[in-house]
Amino acid sequence: QSLAELARDGARSLVNQFLSTCPRNSDAEGVLLTLPAPSTRLPREKPVPQAKPPTKWERFAAKKGIKPKTREQRRNLAFDEQTGEWQRKWGYKALNKKGEDWPIVEVDMEAEKKRKEGTSIRGDGRRERKERIKRNERMMRKNQARGTGK
Repeated sequence: QSLAELARDGARSLVNQFLSTCPRNSDAEGVLLTLPAPSTRLPREKPVPQAKPPTKWERFAAKKGIKPKTREQRRNLAFDEQTGEWQRKWGYKALNKKGEDWPIVEVDMEAEKKRKEGTSIRGDGRRERKERIKRNERMMRKNQARGTGK
């Protein structure tokens, strides 16, 4: 019981000190107290992190004046004029996968001659997409290594 009483007395004295020293404003929602500015600055646990060196793209973008994309440009939806609906640009049931499940596929004879043994024309779109993703990841790792100076 003594601990509860001690906590109650401490809270009561703190509230009384606020009410006696801080300016009060009455409002329709209630009484508002304006707290004083903090007088003691707390030190950081760790030093402020150093700025990372800009990547090759960031230097190029700054040189050319390229700005980051807006929220609307980053949206994952695009209007499909054939169906008249909004569809995803990438991901599950996305526009970039259109044509992978078509029953009839146009065959390019030159590409057919260069095709690896055991591969089908049905998987070409998926293979090309996967290669683009791998190339993008490889370039991203190369760019990060260049930026960190490794």
